[in-house]
Amino acid sequence: MQFATENMIAEKEDGIGWMIFNNPERHNALSVEMRHAMLQILDDFAADDAIRVVVMKGAGGRAFVSGADISQFEKQRATEAQRKEYSQLSDKVHVALTSLQKPMLAMINGFCLGGGLATALTADIRIAADDARFGIPAARLGLGYPFGALKSLVDLVGPACTKEILFTGNRFDAAEALRIGLVNQVVAVDELGETVRKMAGAIAVNAPLTVGATKAIVAEVLKNPDDRDLAMCERLVEGCMSSEDYVEGRRAFMEKRRPQFAGR
Repeated sequence: MQFATENMIAEKEDGIGWMIFNNPERHNALSVEMRHAMLQILDDFAADDAIRVVVMKGAGGRAFVSGADISQFEKQRATEAQRKEYSQLSDKVHVALTSLQKPMLAMINGFCLGGGLATALTADIRIAADDARFGIPAARLGLGYPFGALKSLVDLVGPACTKEILFTGNRFDAAEALRIGLVNQVVAVDELGETVRKMAGAIAVNAPLTVGATKAIVAEVLKNPDDRDLAMCERLVEGCMSSEDYVEGRRAFMEKRRPQFAGR
């Protein structure tokens, strides 16, 4: 696939789709071109039945994503029209990330700041190396932070921690991120790749309908009670119970072998 920029890489291996931020000279800061490429990659992964789980990671070993590419602000975010266009693109990327029906992991090392942290928040599971550094420096740049990004953060760490992160603009380490619930695990730098690959591999061989139903139902749990689609939740559960994969799972258990799930 030809992307809008070489600063994004997509790889597929053993049911895992790797979306790689490849701008190490700028600590993987997100350019406009990278955001367009993200849309292409996510569309491709969503349409490929062989991809069971998606992993986001940064290239170069020094950063996941350090935020938006500030060097583009003067030319692409200076006027009201430019800011509107940029915001629309950001919204499209956010929707693509959050509406992906397949599970998504964020593999975080080094800097995970601003838009990088917002990107990591869209993942279902975040695993960080012990060298990871987090923060949202919006208050130091005069930027406003949108409702969707703040809601994701509040849902994870609560309003008080969210306010501290945004009010101060300070960076905090992986241990603090784990303490407040921002990440699921913290591991040594040299163990990060294997830890993420092992978890992604475990997800990839499990029943896709069950994994997808879990992701969708958890999303409904997080909504206001009046907005929840409980009928959809019931349909998803029934879809699992009436699937060929459920039959395969039972047979594999009785035959003491690894099940081969087909996603139907």
